[in-house]
Amino acid sequence: MAHQKPLPLILLSIIPLFFILTQAQSPTAPAPAPTGPIDIFAILKKEGQYNTFIKFLNESQVGNQINNQVNNSNQGMTVLAPSDNAFNNLPSGTLNQLNDQQKVQLILNHVIPKFYTFDDLQTVSNPVRTQATGPKGEPFGLNFTGNNNQVNVSSGSVVTNIYNAIRKDPPLAVYQLDKVLVPSEFTDPKAPSSDDAPAPAKAKNGTSGDKTTADEPSPASSTKPNDAKRINGGILGLICGVFLMGTLS
Repeated sequence: MAHQKPLPLILLSIIPLFFILTQAQSPTAPAPAPTGPIDIFAILKKEGQYNTFIKFLNESQVGNQINNQVNNSNQGMTVLAPSDNAFNNLPSGTLNQLNDQQKVQLILNHVIPKFYTFDDLQTVSNPVRTQATGPKGEPFGLNFTGNNNQVNVSSGSVVTNIYNAIRKDPPLAVYQLDKVLVPSEFTDPKAPSSDDAPAPAKAKNGTSGDKTTADEPSPASSTKPNDAKRINGGILGLICGVFLMGTLS
């Protein structure tokens, strides 16, 4: 009778071979693709309804500023993106009435230099400063109010809801708007301050006195020429009369 190997030894010799065959037949899982830089243009183009906003982001260079900041710094940003319908619903001629500087301010008024989640916007302290500033560097601000998981935003002249979160991961949050946040500074400009008031007109002699007072004639110069002649004639007649009386006496 032939000598047989014990069963445990047979199993031990098969297991390594089975392991090698399994590894050879099963494909290796691919490594995750590296995440590329954040691109606000690509994010909005993917949604397909922000062509007008993309156009203004490109022409004003604001889109490049957003990409540069979120990719090269630790400071996050929040973008409120009006849809094409939002721009189409603006009153006729609104955009045509804006100069180039105001168009840039309009787009910057939709960019917040800080990352906010949807929950953050419900409790944020108002006003929230945007990237837009006025002629003297004064910041433009937005006001947010939250109630029952709904957030409203106001520019002072426009109020709308914040709907879909197009992107919600830091460092960039992008939210959809159905209205354009036209700054209140465009529709209700502030009255000029005292600093802008013109200085009082100065008199010719360099003082700020009243012109009427400065030009007021002196009492001596206010005598009319005819009155002066009558006075001088009376004095002359009086002298002649005294002289004749002295001669007769």
